Amino acid sequence: MTTVLGSEVILAENLTMVTEFLLLGFSSLGEIQLALFVVFLFLYLVILSGNVTIISVIHLDKSLHTPMYFFLGILSTSETFYTFVILPKMLINLLSVARTISFNCCALQMFFFLGFAITNCLLLGVMGYDRYAAICHPLHYPTLMSWQVCGKLTAACAIGGFLASLTVVNLVFSLPFCSANKVNHYFCDISPVILLACTNTDVNEFVIFICGVLVLVVPFLFICVSYLCILRTILKIPSAEGRRKAFSTCASHLSVVIVHYGCASFIYLRPTANYVSNKDRLVTVTYTIVTPLLNPMVYSLRNKDVQLAIRKVLGKKGSLKLYN
Repeated sequence: MTTVLGSEVILAENLTMVTEFLLLGFSSLGEIQLALFVVFLFLYLVILSGNVTIISVIHLDKSLHTPMYFFLGILSTSETFYTFVILPKMLINLLSVARTISFNCCALQMFFFLGFAITNCLLLGVMGYDRYAAICHPLHYPTLMSWQVCGKLTAACAIGGFLASLTVVNLVFSLPFCSANKVNHYFCDISPVILLACTNTDVNEFVIFICGVLVLVVPFLFICVSYLCILRTILKIPSAEGRRKAFSTCASHLSVVIVHYGCASFIYLRPTANYVSNKDRLVTVTYTIVTPLLNPMVYSLRNKDVQLAIRKVLGKKGSLKLYN
């Protein structure tokens, strides 16, 4: 029995199908891996504590029960799961000799990573719309962003994110993987995995590229249009203090958007053949570790409402301890 791949004819009985992958990760860095483990573990704990703090404070403080902070809480929750899919395995591999991951686990990791990543992209777009509605249409804001609308938008982001992820993962893992199994990355990402396929991947890559455009370019353009309208409205505000407050509510969101979309676009909106392991790993570290770190830092340290809420929650806990 033979299998025809383009102009090549391969004997089917000679094919060895891959059952597990080897994640090379940072293995080329030798003894530096221990230092990386300490750094990444510290950053992961900061990400977890930061996101848990934001989620808890938003839940406990009624003054933060507004659409803007509702979406921030959902984003923090998604970011927590997003990092959990990648970082624990990466930390284990930094201390481990055997860095293998089974074929099915690799597919699952990619599915959940992309699902939460795309959900985050869509949520950032929704948060841009929320700022647009609040600043440009303040009188209609309660109607435009009612709790029912917020719930539907959140559900749409999650469903859209995981449907897009399922499509991409199916396109990647429906390909045959014959013998090469060394993934030149620290987790199962699209480009380093699809490079191992033993067939032509042009059609699959094109469809994946279209998915990338839909989940990255479209929301980013939507955010840009929203902020152009916001800027036009802000410039009409007569008082300097009013303009400053309006700008400050948007600055945090914009800084996260630029880093998140910039890094993700660099990795996913280009041909897989242009994948460069060392350079791409550095950029990937930015959106898998730095961006989730930015979210709680930017939204809490630069946000007076969140800072005040944290003090109130801590104050209440302190009072309860004294009372008990």
